Amino acid sequence: MRFPQTFIDDLRRQADIVRIVQDYVSLKKKGANWMACCPFHKEKTASFSVSPAKDIFYCFGCQKGGSVFNFVMEMERVTFPDAIKIVAEKTGVPLPKLVDDSRFESSKRESDQVIELNQWALQWWEDQLNSNFGKAAREYLKARAITEEAIKTFRLGFAPDSWEMLSAHLLQKGATQEQLEKSGLVVKKDEGGSYDRFRGRLMFPVIDAQGRPIAFGGRTLEPEGEPKYLNSPETSAYTKGRHLFGLNLTRDEIRRAGFAILVEGYLDLIVPYQFGVRNVVASLGTALTPEQVKLVARFARKVVVNYDGDRAGVQAAKRAIETILADDIEVKVLVLPDNADPDDFIRKYGVSEYQRRRGEAQPHIQFVIDQAVRDRNLHSPADKAAAIEETLPFVRAVRSRIQKREYFDIAMDALRVQVDQRRELWQRIRSGASTDAATVQELVKRSPASRPTVAEEKLLALVLANEELRKIILPRLEEGDYADLATAQIFRALVKLDQEESEISFDSLSEATTDDPQASELLARLMMDEPAESFDDSLAQADSCLNALHLMKLDRRIEEMASEIAEADRAGDEERRDRLAMEKLELSKRRGSFLHQARANEGINQN
Repeated sequence: MRFPQTFIDDLRRQADIVRIVQDYVSLKKKGANWMACCPFHKEKTASFSVSPAKDIFYCFGCQKGGSVFNFVMEMERVTFPDAIKIVAEKTGVPLPKLVDDSRFESSKRESDQVIELNQWALQWWEDQLNSNFGKAAREYLKARAITEEAIKTFRLGFAPDSWEMLSAHLLQKGATQEQLEKSGLVVKKDEGGSYDRFRGRLMFPVIDAQGRPIAFGGRTLEPEGEPKYLNSPETSAYTKGRHLFGLNLTRDEIRRAGFAILVEGYLDLIVPYQFGVRNVVASLGTALTPEQVKLVARFARKVVVNYDGDRAGVQAAKRAIETILADDIEVKVLVLPDNADPDDFIRKYGVSEYQRRRGEAQPHIQFVIDQAVRDRNLHSPADKAAAIEETLPFVRAVRSRIQKREYFDIAMDALRVQVDQRRELWQRIRSGASTDAATVQELVKRSPASRPTVAEEKLLALVLANEELRKIILPRLEEGDYADLATAQIFRALVKLDQEESEISFDSLSEATTDDPQASELLARLMMDEPAESFDDSLAQADSCLNALHLMKLDRRIEEMASEIAEADRAGDEERRDRLAMEKLELSKRRGSFLHQARANEGINQN
């Protein structure tokens, strides 16, 4: 079920990005573009720009940029299909019919039947909690300080310790045996028939955004009962990893607060909620999924992870952090003392102390560093390499280039990594190369620049803005001129598209550089640049940038040879050392001649 790609492409062309953005922010005309204070971060001076000619937006402050669909997704906190619907409505373009089939209709009917059975089961379990069967469950809830109001709000229930009581009730209500088996409320027996899945358990319903029970979690009341928590299997109404417990009740408060507190278990959410902490969601006791993160992202772009402080909780928190960062969400981590979970901590120390500690939650990178250096000696090369290896994935996962670099520097400072090692590690992160323990221990010597230089950005901006100039400059570029640059993927895509005589646009370049998460943002910014007033000026500027790239290539090789000379000297290989020293001297002479000639050419061009 999706919109045809041809429709999406046509809608992108038809949509007036300026008019749509103006529904959210006040734009002012400035040259060929429109400017405003950015809606994605606080600022006093306008740095948010919209280009109607190029159908893109870009903020020079926070580096967000992209198409009209990207803008609506960010503002409305919606998925791509929903953004298409919103843009189509604002543009006055009717939506095409989605491709449908009988399987979809059949699945929908089955889903509705499952939800109906779930509703019957939930009502029955709620009644059982207040019956003689539910006495032990009520005592358990009282011992955990769960109030009557919270019990009603979260619709808690109790499944009696019986093999068929629920089944008999549902059959009496009109369910068929086939529907029971498809609902996940029973377990099918090999020899035929079934038995109730949940028995002798406190029941927690998972409610969707429409207020419908789609699944359940059941907690055993027996001290040695296994498993401690039993969850519904996947059904036509429920897919694991696509829902969050409590979100139906807490989403408005999450939106108002601007951040969500992510916990693991049902009671970890219910106890804070009843004490007034209501911007909380629970990940249903399983590993956090990208789909669950996208649910949270509709309401807030900041998350505080508050899992248990034991070893299992720490590992779960680290997995959650990587998943959250992949969606470009700010992450902090709250670790409570004595490995306490939120439920235990609040009942013991009170909600005020919990909120105080929540306000002091660590940035995710500090949490990761603390875990990485625990029980390790940074004076030991092996331990240091292991700590770096453990930390770097949480730097890689950050999408914002500025934040990625900031977190990288924090980690490198904390782990006492030398400047030359930092340079190599940063480039590896940017390029997606390996940073495992073996690689970290044997850092390669080549150290290309980790940030795009002025020259490469300017050259890209020039050739992107002028097709005639592009035809002159690109054939003069060699792979070695840009292979080690931060913008290598963009240059490579430009050359390839030009050779294929394909369209060169924001969309085509973004599609060709999907491996580089910063490419789209950089492209949006560069394509905002105004071209030089004359072609001659543009050509002169491009020549100057090309010279700078050639010079940087020479400088990189000279630095590489300096490392090779030092290595040969340490190894006592005098012959190789002397040979490399002579080659380095020749390269330095070439560099001097090249620099002199480039300056002379610039003087001629200026005259």
